[in-house]
Amino acid sequence: MSTPPLAGAGMPPGAFSGTQAQAAREVNTASLCRIGQETVQDIVFRTMEIFQLLRNMQLPNGVTYHTATYQDRLAKLQEHLRQLSILFRKLRLVYDKCNENCAGLDPVPIELIPYVEEDGSKHDDRGAASQLRFASEERREIMEVNKKLKQKNQQLKQIMDQLRNLIWDINAMLAMRN
Repeated sequence: MSTPPLAGAGMPPGAFSGTQAQAAREVNTASLCRIGQETVQDIVFRTMEIFQLLRNMQLPNGVTYHTATYQDRLAKLQEHLRQLSILFRKLRLVYDKCNENCAGLDPVPIELIPYVEEDGSKHDDRGAASQLRFASEERREIMEVNKKLKQKNQQLKQIMDQLRNLIWDINAMLAMRN
């Protein structure tokens, strides 16, 4: 992985002071992640090209094969493999640099559902207990609403069936009269 040039086009090489030059050399983690994403996309593209080359190659099944074509395809395949190796090394450098940049950060645990230990030990966290109680009450209310909704749906279905039968009878009587 190469570092971006420090001086812009038309700027003298000593235009930056010492701290500004060091800050310009520092690459933030977000840009490293973008570089890593582009590298992974390049790896996938190169791998697809390798498989395309391999698919187009003929198997040695007794058919005479032109050595020039064979050498050309072999050279392309070796070049793609060399480029793939370089891309993997670049990805490793980006990965190591990201880990280095994030080493001092404390991971923030994301806890969506409060954890309840099975050994019976109680947490002094009243907030988690009240959230758990609120969630269980909300779930119970949702279950009640669902039950009422199913009952209403059954009633509506019965009414629709009765109306359908009534319309059928009316249509049958009108057909008999004609």
